[in-house]
Amino acid sequence: MQLIKTIAGTFSQIYIQLVFAIKGRESLIQPIWEEELYKYITGIIINKGQKLLAINGMPDHIHIFIGIKPSCSLSDLVREIKKSSNEFINDKKFSASKFQWQEGFGAFSYSHSALDNVIAYIQNQKEHHKKIRFKDEYKTFLSKFKIEYKDEYLFDWFEND
Repeated sequence: MQLIKTIAGTFSQIYIQLVFAIKGRESLIQPIWEEELYKYITGIIINKGQKLLAINGMPDHIHIFIGIKPSCSLSDLVREIKKSSNEFINDKKFSASKFQWQEGFGAFSYSHSALDNVIAYIQNQKEHHKKIRFKDEYKTFLSKFKIEYKDEYLFDWFEND
């Protein structure tokens, strides 16, 4: 009798919404090239073996919703997205001034049952931000997910934010 050795597979459902802003919270992402930026970032995510579920944002920040594999380092993925998209935007001269993302990011996890709501939320960013400022939105995420924070470690905010 021959024994057949099997290796247990890894199965996961990990859904993460990423949020990060432009350095100094400048409104540099222009409607004329934002779709090209989103396609570029989508390529980075796919090339890293992850699944893009939604991407959208405002002139000063971006939301990315991904399905991520347990073997992927989230910090490394975000670092690559920021680094490569900085270079992409600056090489294409999309921005009159030097483009750079702020340090840090928000990462919020969701269950499979929340996918449709989170995707719709991200797709409707422009409408959503007619009602709520980014600062308030971000602090709401931190509170909802019970993440302790100090204001001085959050993104740079303009005085009128």
